[in-house]
Amino acid sequence: MGVTYSSAGVSVTKVKSIHRKLWGRIAKTFKYRRGEMGGPVGILGHYGGLFSMGGRLLAIHTDGVGTKVLVAQALEKYDTVGIDGMAMSVNDIICLGAEPLVVIDYLALSKEDPYLVDEVMKGLVKGAKESGVAIVGGETAIIPEVIKGGRRPFDLAVSCVGAVDKDKLITGERMETGDVIIGLESSGLHSNGYTLARRALDMKRWGSEMLTPTRIYVKPVLQMIKSCDVHGIAHITGGAFSKLMRIGKYAGKGFLLDNMPKPKPIFEELGRRVKSDYEMYRTFNMGVGMCIVCNKRESGRVIEISRRHGINARVIGKITGKRDVILEKDGKRISLL
Repeated sequence: MGVTYSSAGVSVTKVKSIHRKLWGRIAKTFKYRRGEMGGPVGILGHYGGLFSMGGRLLAIHTDGVGTKVLVAQALEKYDTVGIDGMAMSVNDIICLGAEPLVVIDYLALSKEDPYLVDEVMKGLVKGAKESGVAIVGGETAIIPEVIKGGRRPFDLAVSCVGAVDKDKLITGERMETGDVIIGLESSGLHSNGYTLARRALDMKRWGSEMLTPTRIYVKPVLQMIKSCDVHGIAHITGGAFSKLMRIGKYAGKGFLLDNMPKPKPIFEELGRRVKSDYEMYRTFNMGVGMCIVCNKRESGRVIEISRRHGINARVIGKITGKRDVILEKDGKRISLL
């Protein structure tokens, strides 16, 4: 038995159980703005929250970089994690068909550190350029009792607001059995699974590659939405491909992944330590950072747009009538839920 995400300290199953309990409490707050400007739209559990603002919907999301910050500390390289922070929020916003507009950041430090702040901001500004968003504010907190460990301990989170016309909203409810799933290539591990990856990989050999920034998909995906009939969009982050059910539940559909790409060497090395396809495809993106669901006849155009933006893409599976996420690999079928 290899190392697992759970043995490394993170249980995806328990996290999902916590989320289910949270939604009940969160939904009770909707009444405070119902019928008012900023009235919430009930799509709990999707890739972002929605609220009404005049004739449009605004989407909002927040996320962090996770323990990838420990890799930045180990390599003493801090100018790329800002790209990760930006990517983790803007990539979720586009899953609703929304265009990211503005972001704010939260940077927590153990002490005043102008060099670290400036390096992190370099990445945030580069990520903003790639995403086409403005950074309109933020917060820097000095909390030494909370932020500890390492030479320059810190944590980073980014919140993003985007907008979408009500009739252009994409939730996944239009997905149909037989639709294809197109996988857009990731740049590497992105920003998830690092609690396991740091345990399984030799930092001296793999540290630099582990720090490769998360790919930002905003420009190609917005073009796909404009030019193609897109039925669903999923960002492959924490929980990896089990997260497809965030859009599957809106159509009562499932997913068959029967044409996944050959994993890059970093995933192959992880696989030798983890020794479980279930664990690998439920923890890591395995080379696919974003999934686009559309009718088969639209697939060529979606792939062409992706490649035009320098991102390899391929059909990796299809939509099924069974509410599950099935990985077909080496003659076996594995449920990732």
